Amino acid sequence: FSSRRRHTRLRTVTGVQTCALPISSGALAFLTGECAGTVIFGGEGPGFRPMQVWLGTPDGDGMSVELLEPHAVERNDFLARFVARHTAGPHHLTFKVPDLTAAIERVRGAGYHPVNIDMSDPGWMEAFLLPREAHGTVVQLAQTNAAPASRAEQLAYVAANGPDMNPRWWTDPTPPAGPPVRLRRVVLRTPVLAAAVGFFAGVLQGDIEHERDERVELVWPSGSRLALEHRPDAPPGVDRLEVEGLDAEREIIGARFVPV
Repeated sequence: FSSRRRHTRLRTVTGVQTCALPISSGALAFLTGECAGTVIFGGEGPGFRPMQVWLGTPDGDGMSVELLEPHAVERNDFLARFVARHTAGPHHLTFKVPDLTAAIERVRGAGYHPVNIDMSDPGWMEAFLLPREAHGTVVQLAQTNAAPASRAEQLAYVAANGPDMNPRWWTDPTPPAGPPVRLRRVVLRTPVLAAAVGFFAGVLQGDIEHERDERVELVWPSGSRLALEHRPDAPPGVDRLEVEGLDAEREIIGARFVPV
């Protein structure tokens, strides 16, 4: 890659974001109990309350899932409207970038139209691509000024100090039932595989890890992974989450967790 490509490269897929009402019952119990996940952080914002759960090993092998719950909907009802239309289910994928302005220029140059651009908070700046352009899911581009740390370093901090709570609003996590599972990848179905590969591997700079006729697997420098599957008779969007170490398939708040 050229030096400019390295500078503007998208660094990671944070995870697939799911929404439900309420989150803090079965979903959290499943993620921290059966999956032995680790709560990393949570808080409150206008219209939503997030919390993020790591599904992987302490050395950083895995991916995270963020749960969203409608909150303070009088300030912003975007999530409440989503839940009303779609019920619980996958909401968006987050790609963290070192320079949001450069990332926006990049996606616009490729013919895409980012919306809801917000750079008012230097601590968290974001823009979104809507499902009609992002192959059936919302894509969030986000820049944070937090000091860079490896996933292993972040998990070690959480183990020593507890999750980042701004504030804590969730119930006590269920104790782990066994060793942690590893969220290996998010699988998206698409009726036009070549176009989806062009978007995620080209515009969003994923590296092709494995490829066969009906499936392409991508990986980003953080180790986060997506798979794109050709499904000509199905609508595009998140199909399932593939999980190593899970005993049986489960559907939780509209998302399928499938063992691999």
